[in-house]
Amino acid sequence: MLPDIPTLSSFCDALAQAPAADAQALAACAARNGQLTKPPGALGQLEAAAIWYGGWRGTDRPEIAAPQVIVFAGNHGVTARGVSAFPAEVTVQMVANFQAGGAAINQLAKLAGARMDVHALELDRPTADFTAAPAMSEAELLAALQTGWSAVDPKADLLVVGEMGIGNTTSAAAICHALYGGEAGDWTGRGTGVSDDGLSLKTQVVAEGVALHAPDGGLNALRCLGGREVAAMAGAIAAARVLRIPVILDGFICCAAAACLADIAQGALDHTIAGHQSAEGAHAALLEKLGKAPLLSLGLRLGEGSGAALAIHWPAIAAWRPLRRPGFLTADAFDTARFANPPGSPQADFFACSSARESRAVSRSFSSSLARLI
Repeated sequence: MLPDIPTLSSFCDALAQAPAADAQALAACAARNGQLTKPPGALGQLEAAAIWYGGWRGTDRPEIAAPQVIVFAGNHGVTARGVSAFPAEVTVQMVANFQAGGAAINQLAKLAGARMDVHALELDRPTADFTAAPAMSEAELLAALQTGWSAVDPKADLLVVGEMGIGNTTSAAAICHALYGGEAGDWTGRGTGVSDDGLSLKTQVVAEGVALHAPDGGLNALRCLGGREVAAMAGAIAAARVLRIPVILDGFICCAAAACLADIAQGALDHTIAGHQSAEGAHAALLEKLGKAPLLSLGLRLGEGSGAALAIHWPAIAAWRPLRRPGFLTADAFDTARFANPPGSPQADFFACSSARESRAVSRSFSSSLARLI
């Protein structure tokens, strides 16, 4: 059950005190994975992700039965500086499209069998232009975090959070620049497709905002440079951590929200994996900072949670159940295989991966793979 978060301090405390993955389930998943009729590690990241998922669900035989996709929308005052190729009115239009079921994420969520929810956060009241003032007050930040926190269905067994907000790649770039340093241009990309002149202006705006506020820590970076939808994503990801619901991270903006959480509490993102690496130039660098290896790299730059929703179908998650149907993985299957193939035969060598010694090697191999993945 989720605790209330009446203050920013209580939000930070809840995140810091969130439970870890189930160690026994992780060990059982790794052991069970070692019994599959295949060479050790043959399914690569698929196996590491399956072990990760089982550990957070607390069982070595989990099923994805209730995935949830949440899209948060917000408007940014910084768009008045001309940082986007589209006007802020597009945010309202896209929310209507989500609600009518006509957007790409609607189709991807439906394909995944996921419940989809849309939360528009005060679209008629954009955040402040962060080159002139903090994007949000503490009260506004808390309200946005609470929206995300309460949007998560406690019965969900997998979460994807997406966003819609003209100007939010500028916000995400500023957050990353504040958290990780470097030059503003290292974190600023074309977003919805700005021209060379537009990119130069956008980079200047990011630099101005960070220089003005010099925020210390993830929460202040989120308040001074973020957007309501970015903060709501952070709230939802944090709530999922408390509820032990695994999260597939989407693109650059989602990962910028997640980066704020990583700065607030150690291990805050242990329950997450990166669904994909987007075409936004700084996303690869951000994933490296977060220590996340993407499941997919398809050149996407849509947002909305689209890349993460696609990753629900990536075999690392979707194949968990079929790989564990009776007759595929049991010890009996290995015993039968050994009996049918004399010692020293190629077939016997293949099935020998179920031996105790090689099972230990498999466990070590997937501990390493899991660390790279999460």
